[in-house]
Amino acid sequence: MSDFAARVDSFLGEYFALHPLAATAAGMHAHDAEWPVMTPAGRAARLDFYDRWTGELEGLDDAALTTDDRIDRDLLHGELAAHRFAEAVLREDTWSPLEWVYLLGDGLFRLIAREYAPLAERLASVAGRLEGIPAVLDAARTSLGSGDRPVARLHTEKAIAQWAGIAELVGDALAEGERAAAAGDAAVAEVMPRLRAAADAARSALDAFERHLADVVLPASQGEGRLGGDLFATKMVHTLRSTELTPAAIQGRALREWDATRAEMVRIAREIWPAWYADAALPDDDGEVVRRVIDAIAVQHPAADDVLDFCRAELGRIEAFCRERDVIGLADEPLEIRWTPVFLRSFGGAMLDWPGPLDHGQKAFFSVTPIPEEWTPDQAESYLREDNDRMLQLLTIHEAVPGHYLQGVYGNRSTSLPRAIFWSGVFAEGWAVYVTQVMMDFGFAENDPALLLCHWKYYLRCVANVLIDIGIHTQGMTEDEAVSLMVDGAFQEEAEARTKYDRARLSSTQLCTYFVGSMQMWDLERDRRRALAAASGDPRGADAVPEPRVVGDFGETPGFVYRTHLEDVISHGSPPIELLRRIVLG
Repeated sequence: MSDFAARVDSFLGEYFALHPLAATAAGMHAHDAEWPVMTPAGRAARLDFYDRWTGELEGLDDAALTTDDRIDRDLLHGELAAHRFAEAVLREDTWSPLEWVYLLGDGLFRLIAREYAPLAERLASVAGRLEGIPAVLDAARTSLGSGDRPVARLHTEKAIAQWAGIAELVGDALAEGERAAAAGDAAVAEVMPRLRAAADAARSALDAFERHLADVVLPASQGEGRLGGDLFATKMVHTLRSTELTPAAIQGRALREWDATRAEMVRIAREIWPAWYADAALPDDDGEVVRRVIDAIAVQHPAADDVLDFCRAELGRIEAFCRERDVIGLADEPLEIRWTPVFLRSFGGAMLDWPGPLDHGQKAFFSVTPIPEEWTPDQAESYLREDNDRMLQLLTIHEAVPGHYLQGVYGNRSTSLPRAIFWSGVFAEGWAVYVTQVMMDFGFAENDPALLLCHWKYYLRCVANVLIDIGIHTQGMTEDEAVSLMVDGAFQEEAEARTKYDRARLSSTQLCTYFVGSMQMWDLERDRRRALAAASGDPRGADAVPEPRVVGDFGETPGFVYRTHLEDVISHGSPPIELLRRIVLG
């Protein structure tokens, strides 16, 4: 083991002890029965860790490090800075009750959902975490309202709405244990008395805290959760790991892309109008043309209960296309398509959760959020129209293949443990948006221009995400303004737009990652194509790579092989894209 590798090993040992949920997620299970210490003393210990290791990494001699060592050093340095910002400056634990929902849900879900160890061993870890829940909730009582920012009302309302999801996870663990014990699993039967007692105490504590949220925290909550310009810009630096990509720069590029994408949608909609409206007169207004064609397409959608089966069938068709066109190498690691766990349902319409790099052979979960039971039939229909047949095809590409699922499989194979463990959300979301366009360039929609139109709508949604994320947190954008931008400007359904408005207020900078990451992925591909073209001897040199009208569709480039490029991009873990450029381009 090299000196730097030994330092990384020591770093991870300390990091996992302080962040036991991150250890579980990575597949390091020595801390599965523990919670992070959420008291002021626990936070102080983590801040000391961040500062001490920042100094140690900054003190390393570049000349003594390999190229890979320097990349891993810089990755860990950025992680430490982001963690320090979250715990010392942003302090969401003091003003967002949702942080506590995510903490508890994440701490239980992974132990139940993945079969990384015998059930008795996992249930013993569940019992340990259940026994720790009262202390976690005591820390939550102390923390909420103790910071400089007021507790956010919407975050509190959503936390209360999702609180039942934590008890549901407790019930899932108990039910699985009872079934196994009844079936004769002696090891599980031995654990069950402890698990039942821990579950009873945890449920009591959860019920009491739910009342505390409703009776104490909610009436006093006065905040909106909007970060404001300075805090948002600072958080953006840590999200993107870049000081150059300021909110203003990102917004400017998004606005240019907005115009180009809408122009492409107008072109396609006018071209296919007769296929959807026969002899009806073509409207003069471009927006009306696009909206009416999209409205006609949106009628074709599965029933609410059939969405998962639709995505499962679509995944098979997508994988067959990838094999036929030699897009990218596929994988055999297990993938389960399921409904989103209750505790995560305010975060998005769909998500992919993959196992950590140390959890070999475990499932990835492609989760789709169901329609809320309290919605009216009109709201439900609006939501299903947004997630129509073609949009679900695109969603399956984005979340599964060649999107997040495949990215996670390749990333977990990285020889660099830091790059596999500390994945960048900008890389992940950027890859999924980028590779969806790559699929279109390979001809996935060549016989269905309506799918291509929906693809551009899907992409325009990513651009709109930037505008509402920045607008809400830094420019006072109202709900009516955000919904109008999404519905009138980006052709979305109103139900989806209002859900996205809430999501933008519940999160910050995350909605920018889709567009920014895809933009960086396209810049990387363009620069690699130009370098290969210049080295190929082609007399046009780098000019052999044209500037596209809108993203993608570079055409043929001397020396560039798409499959080679795609597999290279996702074979190094999921590092920040600035570091990926150093890996791929040298």
